Parts: sequence; structure tokens; C-alpha cells
Amino acid sequence: GNAMDERRVTWIRAYGRVELCLRERMEERGLTRNHLARLVNTRYEVIDKWYKNEVEKIDADILARLCFVLDCGVEELLVYRQN
Repeated sequence: GNAMDERRVTWIRAYGRVELCLRERMEERGLTRNHLARLVNTRYEVIDKWYKNEVEKIDADILARLCFVLDCGVEELLVYRQN
């Protein structure tokens, strides 16, 4: 096998995970989930999932809105953790 064979995704979660850091950014700015939902123009439930790190699929539009409203980069909201 070549080097790429060793990087194949074989087992669920063996490749690590992406974690959301929205809660930390909100706490730094003193924002509630309700207030942020209004600023981002989305439902409370959407922000709540991001806040609780329970998002399965990243919505690029919501991510862009969060970056705009929070005046931050994507790397401040998403972090890759290798197992």
C-alpha cells in the first residue's frame, strides 16, 4: 500500500471530528441564543444546535452569517480534533 491507503476512512469516527466553538464566542461577547438567532436571522433551534455542538451537517450559509455577525473567522467557530 501507498501512503494514501493508510489515510482511508475505515471505521466511523476513527478519523476524528469537527467541534463547534460557538458557545465560547457567544460567552466572550455576552450574547444569548435568542439574541444571536435574531442577529443571524434564523430560528432559535438552529443556534441552539450550534451552541450545543449537535450539528451533523455544517450549513455554509449559517456559518457565513455567524462569522459576519460575530466578526470572526471560520477557524474561530470550527476546530478539527484528531482522535
